[in-house]
Amino acid sequence: MMIHSYPLPVAEDASSIEWLFVADALNFSFWALEENAHYSVELHGKQYTGYMALCAAITKAQEAGIPITSSKYYASVSEEEVKKIFMSSTGEPIPLPDQRWRILQECGKIMNEKFDGQFYNCVKQSGSSAQKLLDLIVANFPSFRDEGVFEGRKVSFYKRAQILVADIWSLFKGKGLGSFEDINTITMFADYRVPQALVHFGAMQYSEELYKLLSDNYIFTNGDQKEMEIRGCSIHAVELIQEELKSHSVDIHKETLQINRC
Repeated sequence: MMIHSYPLPVAEDASSIEWLFVADALNFSFWALEENAHYSVELHGKQYTGYMALCAAITKAQEAGIPITSSKYYASVSEEEVKKIFMSSTGEPIPLPDQRWRILQECGKIMNEKFDGQFYNCVKQSGSSAQKLLDLIVANFPSFRDEGVFEGRKVSFYKRAQILVADIWSLFKGKGLGSFEDINTITMFADYRVPQALVHFGAMQYSEELYKLLSDNYIFTNGDQKEMEIRGCSIHAVELIQEELKSHSVDIHKETLQINRC
């Protein structure tokens, strides 16, 4: 498998799909309160932080001969091996190493039991549908079930599951295994970065109470009502922005037609 100097797969083949599955299964919690304390990994003389540090760690493991993207390997990988593979360049462990180890083992066992050891087979079952693949992911892999209860109703965000679908679509440039006819049904990925941008540009506004909590570095637990409100409002805001952009696109198209007729 080819590995780009930017530590992401570029080969449009089944091995890259297995790579993306592992990366997105572990794609969570890289932040730190101190700016100089972010999770970082060095690869080929370049320092990567956050999610890209995770990608760099996966690439380093492969280059060292560790079959980190093989479900047969990570279904029984030890906790110590996981800590070593994803160790930060500073010697600090990756955030939540125990949780990542449990997720790897759980995903590996499910992959072996249900999909003959390859996420590639799950993608094939989707029938070129982003929504079908999303459903397969959340139905079979519990760690991707990004859900909560808001005012008595179940709400679903499915951030990492949607990222996985989008990553496959992007890698294959919307063709072959990444040919999803309904890719436009995927929403924005409800994380903790997009809301910051939306607030900065005035597309979303926090209440004084919420803004103070965030300014004081209050740590919300997963499923906290305010956390779900931020994520839900972010999705809604991005959908509104998308609709606004579409309307401007129509206006521009009309103007172009008028100019061409002249």
